[in-house]
Amino acid sequence: MTSFAQKLILKEMSQFNNKLSIVRRGMVDNNPTFMLILGMCPTLGTTTSAINGFSMGLATMFVLILSNVLISAVARIIPEKVRIPCYIVIIATLVCVLQLLMQVYVPALYKTLGIYIPLIVVNCIILGRAEAYAKDHNPGDSALDGLGVGIGFTFALTILGMVREFLGNGSFFGIKLFPGDGVLAFVLAPGGFLALAYLIVIFRKLTAKIVNK
Repeated sequence: MTSFAQKLILKEMSQFNNKLSIVRRGMVDNNPTFMLILGMCPTLGTTTSAINGFSMGLATMFVLILSNVLISAVARIIPEKVRIPCYIVIIATLVCVLQLLMQVYVPALYKTLGIYIPLIVVNCIILGRAEAYAKDHNPGDSALDGLGVGIGFTFALTILGMVREFLGNGSFFGIKLFPGDGVLAFVLAPGGFLALAYLIVIFRKLTAKIVNK
């Protein structure tokens, strides 16, 4: 293998690792739920079951990726004074598209998630990534950032939903695992806060061990 080919392979590997690190940072370092403690309204409001948490995470990821790409593409031509309003218009348009798609294809799920779908417009995770990353990076990297943060958010909501559903209803993704009811508090807000607090501690301890290794 020639020196040129080796350098080309090393360059491609380096670029791939850089792209992969963008996704990893979104999932772990910038995890909106377990690390940054953002988006608590949908986090606690929709995680009474695993499927609801998973669905809310996917809906948010859809808007996050597309808004990052669009904002990255137009950020340099938007006047500074109207930057935030323009971002919100872009996000609101994507949320409207999401609402229409959900109403057509998954109406039952749309009805279950209710007000939390339109509230994606003001979700601080979406606007936060637009300000912190998308406006200063190219659309490709912005899409990867949105993907990483979206996966991290979906993972967090799904895990929290699984814990609350299991402890509160004795079920897993709607499948009853044992007869009778669980601890009702975990379906309500107090149990949600308690479960989230423990999961934050566990997530941070696990990620700290991995980083230290």
